[in-house]
Amino acid sequence: MEEKRSFRDSRTDEPLRSLPFFEGLDESVIRAAIAQVVTREHPAGRVILLENDWGSSVYFILSGWVKIRTYNIDGKEVTLNIVGRGELFGEMAPLDEVPRSTDVITLTPTVVANMPAHDFVRLMQTEPQAGIRLAKLMARRLRQVNRRLRLRESDSTSRVADILLFLAEGQGEEGEDGISIPNLPHRELSSLSGMARETVTRVLGKLEKKGIIRRTHDTLCIVNADALEDMLL
Repeated sequence: MEEKRSFRDSRTDEPLRSLPFFEGLDESVIRAAIAQVVTREHPAGRVILLENDWGSSVYFILSGWVKIRTYNIDGKEVTLNIVGRGELFGEMAPLDEVPRSTDVITLTPTVVANMPAHDFVRLMQTEPQAGIRLAKLMARRLRQVNRRLRLRESDSTSRVADILLFLAEGQGEEGEDGISIPNLPHRELSSLSGMARETVTRVLGKLEKKGIIRRTHDTLCIVNADALEDMLL
């Protein structure tokens, strides 16, 4: 099994400082908060967190994508969220002082910065701006979940369009041809949307034929985001 690689290097501080979560905080505050941060590289398919583990760290994604999953009462895997560069996860357990409630697994090669939980909690307690940032992040995630729940009774095309826009929001890379996101396995999009994998595959094929998206082996490019938005109306 490929092992993760851990390192602490001042050159890795800059990508961490540039994350939206730290934007606008005083330099001294940021320096103290990241003093004990360790950066780790994980291959695709690596379990970073397990449900019921205790929260000793909070994690900031510097590159790559991870999925947050749980299981329903029938033991079926349910993907709750997929998050990428600039996001954080694992913040709830240290704040609540309870075990983890979900698993987190890498979908692509991923670089994650691990902040000790006590440093994160101290930051929340002493810096109102950091607390506001976290509240805004959680509010955005709640809005996204509410939108997905609202669309559960919509047609399959609307639901796939919503998932693609959800993945692109704040995490997609904008280029001349559109917004690029990783071309994730259809089983992951299926679990996130609550639809059969075959249905997701069929809808993606239809969107590609219409020129709304374009796919390569590694990347899915949203060529016409407005057309996807119109499908949600």
